[in-house]
Parts: sequence; C-alpha cells; structure tokens
Amino acid sequence: MKVIDSGKIPIRLWLDDIDSGALEQAENLSNLPFAFKHIAIMPDAHQGFGMPIGGVLATTGVVIPNAVGVDIGCGICAVRTSVKGLPMKSVENILNGVRRLVPVGFSHHKKEQNESLMPRRDHFTFRKGMVVNREYKNALKQLGTLGGGNHFIEIQKDSDGHIWLMVHSGSRNIGYKVADHYNRVAKAQTGSGRKRVPPKWDLAYLSPGSDDEKKYLEEMQYCVDFAFANRKLMMNRTEEVFSDYIKGETHFDNFINIAHNYAASEMHFGSHVIVHRKGATSAKPGEKGIVPGSQGMPSYIVSGKGNPDSFMSCSHGAGRKMGRKQAVRELDLEYEKAKLDKLGIIHSLHRRSDLDEASGAYKDINKVMKNQKDLLDIVTELKPLGVIKG
Repeated sequence: MKVIDSGKIPIRLWLDDIDSGALEQAENLSNLPFAFKHIAIMPDAHQGFGMPIGGVLATTGVVIPNAVGVDIGCGICAVRTSVKGLPMKSVENILNGVRRLVPVGFSHHKKEQNESLMPRRDHFTFRKGMVVNREYKNALKQLGTLGGGNHFIEIQKDSDGHIWLMVHSGSRNIGYKVADHYNRVAKAQTGSGRKRVPPKWDLAYLSPGSDDEKKYLEEMQYCVDFAFANRKLMMNRTEEVFSDYIKGETHFDNFINIAHNYAASEMHFGSHVIVHRKGATSAKPGEKGIVPGSQGMPSYIVSGKGNPDSFMSCSHGAGRKMGRKQAVRELDLEYEKAKLDKLGIIHSLHRRSDLDEASGAYKDINKVMKNQKDLLDIVTELKPLGVIKG
C-alpha cells in the first residue's frame, strides 16, 4: 500500500495507520547494516519490543533474538469437525469442560505430562549450557497449558454450519527463557569488527557463525516444536471434551497449524537469507494459514499467494490498536460486553481488567483482510461462538 524510502532500504507497508512507535521501529530495521532488500510491515502491525509485531525482516546471515521475540513458536491451530450446528448450552458446557483440563494464565499442570508428547532433544544431550535442558522438567508441567494475554481456545462456525475448534498459544516459559538468555548474550557480544547497532534499538544480534548463534537456532527450533506440541495437546483435549458432549460419532479433519514467531533460512530474490517473522505468518503459494480475529470478530482460514514483496508472509491476526493499559483505562466494560452478548458469543469479559483483550482494543479484522488481498486468498470465514481467554 505504501513505501517509505527514508532508511538504507525501503519499508513496504500494508497499512496506512501505523502507530508512531511501530514506524520508528520499522525505520530502525531499515537502517540495519545487514537488512536485506526491504522491510515488510503487515496490516496488523503495532509497536513491539525492538521490532514491530507484524514485521518481517530478512537479513544476510545475521540472527536477532528480539526479531523473533519472547514467545518463540507462538501460533494457531484449527480443526474442522463433522458437526453442523451446536446449541449455545453445549458450547458453554464444552468450554467449562476444557477449562477443567487446560490450565490458563500463569497456571501449570500439577503433574508432569507424558514425556512422549514432548519434542525429542537428542541433539541437546551432549551440549553444555543449553537453556532447554535446564527448563525441560518445568516444561513437562507447562505442556498443554494456554498461558495468558491474547492466547485463546475458541469454538467457531463456518458458512456451511460446520463447527471448528481453534487454539492460539506459544512456548510458555521455556520460550521466554531461551529468548531472554540469547538476547542478553547478543547484547554482550560487542567485540571489534561488529557492525554497529545502537543499543537503544533493542536489536542486538549474535555473532554470525558463532557457537552462540548455532545454539540459539537449535533452541529456537526446539521452542517452535514445543509450542506446536503444546497446541496439539490442548487441541486433543478439547476434541475429547467436544466428543463427550456430542451425540453420535464425531470426526475431525486434518490439523492446520501455523507459527508466527520464528526465524528461518529461506530463498528470496535469488539470495539465501534469514527471515525473521515476529507476529507474521508464512504465506507461500497455496500454503494453508490462519488469521484469527479477537473475541467477537471472525477468523479466517487462508491460502498464501507467495507475494515476494512480503517475503511470502501475511498478518497473524487483527493486531492491537490500543495498548493493554490504555484499553483497560479507556474502554467501557458494559459496552464491550453488550456487543458480544448481542452476537450471542460466550466471552471472557467479566471485569475491567479483562478489557485488555476486548474486541475494541483490536483493529477491524475486515480492514486488515482487505489490506492484504495481494498476500492471501480467504478459504473459510469462521464466526466465534464461545471463547476461553488466558
């Protein structure tokens, strides 16, 4: 939609209402000495830590932990069921049943989960100082837990009446620990010959080819795999509860899963680069993806168009238009609740502190989808019926 040429490389934006903080961060990215071709800013973009949420950065062989973020591997999974139509009382019962099996917020399981559900870590066994090994036992109790913030479990309905189940969650504390450790390592690596990045940008990078860089990429991938295993277990338990409340046999379609916080080696514009997606989804040609709304707004199953200008990426959701504290301070609780009640949605707005996840704190998903028509095709629109928020 818009190109800014103020930095060393252009910034391509798929929105016209970017907040000043996110724009400043995008300009910092465009002035990195190793940034490649251009910076891509998705239509759900807003200010993050170091790099905008909804940003895509390609680099020439350089890895920036903060350009992935603290919730490594965070993403969405969705499953279509064979059930058509669902009474709202059943939706409520299913959500209550899920709450009994899936801890939310800061809660974890009291017992370690089955280790066979965890990603394998054979390649970590003989490497000293790996964060994953230190956090592994704790992660066994966090497997199959939702977390807080914008993470959710939602029951939805498509235009044909089929019921869908959707889970949004990440790598919990193990991802945070890995991200925090390697960001501190990157900050400390200020030896001679390194290309200068102002500390205030919060975009410290790991020395290319160093053992620390290799360790980070290994541990990052483990966290991506753990986040997937975490969502999968929550989805399996949601399916179990769902089946218990449905009369007759229930079938579940193939599992759709997509992550939106990670770095990957990819080929773009004829060059091998490291693509950092922070709150952005891969959208290669024909690739199935998920763009969720916030409670009260539709979500979408999509198919990527492989647009090279976005490094074959699209948005990861609606994107915030208000910070959490601002939403709690400015939004009207009764008004936000009434909007969802009118739509017949079983929601998670009960007290003023819940307003940080009200639909009024988010951008209009319809505009977000319109702004990225050149990045994806909509396959299925999903309307929310009921949601559990972390």
